[in-house]
Amino acid sequence: MSKVEEPAARRPIAARSSSWAIGLSKYLVRTGVTANGISVLSVFFAAAGGALTGFGNQHPVAWIAAAACVQMRLVCNLLDGMVAIEGGKKTPNGPLYNEFPDRIADSLLLVPVGYATGLPWLGWLCALLAALTAYIRVFGGSLGLPQDFSGIMAKQRRMAALTVGLVAQTIETVVFGTVWSLGVTLAAITAGSLVTCITRTISLTGSLEGRQ
Repeated sequence: MSKVEEPAARRPIAARSSSWAIGLSKYLVRTGVTANGISVLSVFFAAAGGALTGFGNQHPVAWIAAAACVQMRLVCNLLDGMVAIEGGKKTPNGPLYNEFPDRIADSLLLVPVGYATGLPWLGWLCALLAALTAYIRVFGGSLGLPQDFSGIMAKQRRMAALTVGLVAQTIETVVFGTVWSLGVTLAAITAGSLVTCITRTISLTGSLEGRQ
């Protein structure tokens, strides 16, 4: 794939320049896989991860498998953009597939954590704040500003925190049989998402005022 100009609304991801991502995206382009299809696949990985988290009977294997699903969701999020942009497979409805599956995937992964830890309200709140971080970013873009992907709990960091929490929970389940690791992780993601909403809103306000 030739080097292309980065769209202003594209999330900066370091792994995009890695050899494995470049090689895999080139392979997917050759096989005819669509970027939109990869975006939809991310939702299936999220659904599997959420099911393992919420309905896996708190088994260590379920926790670690859920962590793998979280990472596969992120791999899909990486590859769909590479196939669309670098692979030249952009479609008119690509922006829709780029955003909507992400919002669904976040909820499918975060809400079950609340039920698994006995804090369903916190899982729903976490999912709501995660969606709100994206809303603020996209709203800024709708006003003609560069989309703001910053924040202590942007998507990549939310999923990294969830992965670490699930791995830690695997160990805790084997040793103690409790769910503190996952509960603390959910609380941290929720608090971090709230801070991210605030900082993005402040940045958006400053950018709008700077237009005057």
